Amino acid sequence: MTSTDSAAQKAPAKDPWDLPDVSGLVVGVLGGTGPQGKGLAYRLAKAGQKVIIGSRAAERAQTAAEELGYGVEGADNAETARRSDIVIVAVPWEGHGKTLESLREELAGKLVVDCVNPLGFDKQGAYALKPEEGSAAQQAAALLPDSRVTAAFHHLSAVLLQDPEIDEIDTDVMVLGEVRADVEIVQALAGRIPGMRGVFAGRLRNAHQVESLVANLISVNRRYKAHAGLRITDV
Repeated sequence: MTSTDSAAQKAPAKDPWDLPDVSGLVVGVLGGTGPQGKGLAYRLAKAGQKVIIGSRAAERAQTAAEELGYGVEGADNAETARRSDIVIVAVPWEGHGKTLESLREELAGKLVVDCVNPLGFDKQGAYALKPEEGSAAQQAAALLPDSRVTAAFHHLSAVLLQDPEIDEIDTDVMVLGEVRADVEIVQALAGRIPGMRGVFAGRLRNAHQVESLVANLISVNRRYKAHAGLRITDV
C-alpha cells in the first residue's frame, strides 16, 4: 500500500458541529438562586433539561425551584452536585474558592462548567480581577483535580435569561476546556436554549480574557441601556 492509498483511507475530519445528545443529562446549578444561575436553570428546564438548583440552604433552593416550575428541583449544594451529571458553577466570585473546595468529593468525576466572572467595581465601573491561578476556571481546575472542568456561559444577561416574554436568547456561548468531548457536551447544552450556540474558544489557559470581557459588556450595557451579548462571525 502506498502512502497515497493510506491517506485516501483516512477517516474524514470530524464535523465540529456534530455534537452529542445531552437531553438526558441532569444539570445542577450551584448558585441557582442567584440571578444568572436562576436564569440558566429556567432556560435549560424550559428547553426540556432536567435541572436541580443548589444553594447553601436547601429550603431557599426549593423555594426558587417552585417559582421556576418546569420540573426544576431544589437542594443544598452537596446534594445538587451528587445528583447531577453536569454542574454549572454560578456562585459569587467572593465565595467561589470556598464553595468548590467544600464540594471536592461530591464533584469528583463530574463535568463542571464554571461561569464565574472575577470582577471588581469602583467609581469608574467594572474591572477585571486576575486570580492567582489565572482565572476562575483555572482556580476551579486546581481545586477539583478529580473533576472535568470547563468554562462557559460568562456573557449572558441575567435579565434576558429570566424574562418569560423572551423566547430566544440571541447570543453565542464561548466554551473553553482541555478535553474535546467535554467541550462538545457543553456546546450541545448551550444549543438546547433557543437562539444560543456553543462555540469552542480555546483551553482553560485562555479563560481569563473571556471572563474579563464581562467588564466591557457591563460598560456597553450602561451606556446603551442594553443587555448585550456576543456573536462570533464567519463560523
